[in-house]
Amino acid sequence: MSHDPRMVEPQRVAAGDGPGDEAPYDPLRLCIFATVALIAWLLGPVAVVGFAAVGFAGYWRARRAGLLRSRCKLGDTRIVLVYLAAVAAVGAAGIALGWWVW
Repeated sequence: MSHDPRMVEPQRVAAGDGPGDEAPYDPLRLCIFATVALIAWLLGPVAVVGFAAVGFAGYWRARRAGLLRSRCKLGDTRIVLVYLAAVAAVGAAGIALGWWVW
């Protein structure tokens, strides 16, 4: 298999080279959370429906492939699906009722 030149391994301090003898923590999830919050803030209920729909589709596909327990705090994928459907419904109600904050 050939190496894809677009895939770049992030630079890291090798274990034993840094002050703590371990690679530094990469807070990528925090950047992702901030980006999702910004999109939700800008797009309001439309973003809520969109993120919930994408999450629902992903969990639906994973459940059909055999995933019964998720690392999500809710645990059971059925509960996660109900939660995401409820979030999408609340977002849709926000759109229908004009809960648009600009």
